[in-house]
Amino acid sequence: MPSRRPARLALAVALLCLTAVAGCSDSDNNSSSSDSSSAPATSAPASTAPASSSPPASASPSGNAKTKITINNFKFMPDTITVAPGTKITVTNNDTTTHTLTAITDKAWNTGDIAPGKSATFTAPTKPGAYKYMCTIHPFMKGTLTVR
Repeated sequence: MPSRRPARLALAVALLCLTAVAGCSDSDNNSSSSDSSSAPATSAPASTAPASSSPPASASPSGNAKTKITINNFKFMPDTITVAPGTKITVTNNDTTTHTLTAITDKAWNTGDIAPGKSATFTAPTKPGAYKYMCTIHPFMKGTLTVR
């Protein structure tokens, strides 16, 4: 009889685990459905579509393309971006404090102060190269803009 007790205990634990997994998978399916429902609504506006294309910005957009950089939680997102010469880049500050996005290399651009919830736009240099940038208010915030 002592050998049945561990088997029953193992069976009970297995059933509890299966129940927990089944419960989790149901909520995961529901959240996936709601994520799918919210994804089309997010991608529908034209202003959101470039944001989703800017993280994989290693692909060079055309010269008149628009690209976005977002500031959130004291970070530039993306912090490394590649664009075509002359690309318009919009910087949106979703943080709770004022920031800048200023070229360190050649002082090629400076957005000036961007208040929380506000945006600023600048034009990428026409000369190909790697341009380091930073927030002049918070110098630990850095990134690289590559023009190709």
